[in-house]
Amino acid sequence: MTPPIAEPLAITGGEFGYISELLHRHTGIRLTPGKEAMVANRLDRRLRQLGMGSYSEYIRLLERPDQEAEVGYVVDRLTTNETFFFREAPHFGFLRDTVVPSHRGHRPLRLWSAASSTGEEAYTAAMVLADAAPATPWEIVGTDVSSRVVAVARRGVYPIAAAERIPRPLLRKYCRKGRDDYAGLMAIAPELRAKVTFLHANLMTDLRSLGRFDVILLRNVMIYFEAPTKHELVARVQEMLHPGGHLIVGHSESLSGITSRLRMVTPSVYRLDGDGRG
Repeated sequence: MTPPIAEPLAITGGEFGYISELLHRHTGIRLTPGKEAMVANRLDRRLRQLGMGSYSEYIRLLERPDQEAEVGYVVDRLTTNETFFFREAPHFGFLRDTVVPSHRGHRPLRLWSAASSTGEEAYTAAMVLADAAPATPWEIVGTDVSSRVVAVARRGVYPIAAAERIPRPLLRKYCRKGRDDYAGLMAIAPELRAKVTFLHANLMTDLRSLGRFDVILLRNVMIYFEAPTKHELVARVQEMLHPGGHLIVGHSESLSGITSRLRMVTPSVYRLDGDGRG
């Protein structure tokens, strides 16, 4: 007889509030009331692994100064990582048709996938750049607050079903179908992976050490942030664009009401005018 599935451990309003504040402090994401079941479902297994019977016990562990790794686990489990190849495809058309032809000079064209999740966004951009600019040097940096998804992105191996949205010519050129032990999987071509760097990094921190970029993809991220966090993030990110560089946000997002030096080119696409300094 199959044993009954245990119900997730109950979480109180106060316990949920603590975890919501913890996540906000580390990522800028605020969990609103109504997300209690989501938190319980995603963290329940961890509490049981640790032999804990309540969230109050788990919170006492998280409060300890030597538990940074455990806090990282909570961030990994509670951050949303929905992504797929060629998501919001017009953005990649803009990259191919506008950004690539307008790039001048001898320096590499640099693109930052600022919430890169499991890597599909960065590798989509890599396919487009490799195909549209074969003679232009380019590089891509992907960052994410979740170390778990960064590890997946670095590996560059995905279920074969993930190929459905990739145009066939690009699929043939830049993806490899798995065989034997890798049947049902596909891998991003090594020559593409070599030009994409994935880093574990938090958008709430100073990331100027990454350098400046011609394109920053900050898509479907700010929908999880409160207004003050959005203002702070845009102020930091615009300083990491080259003059004339583009910030691209999700189709459901905009910079309306946010003071910046970014001018809208088309909905969800913004250009930095001026000399790039404050």
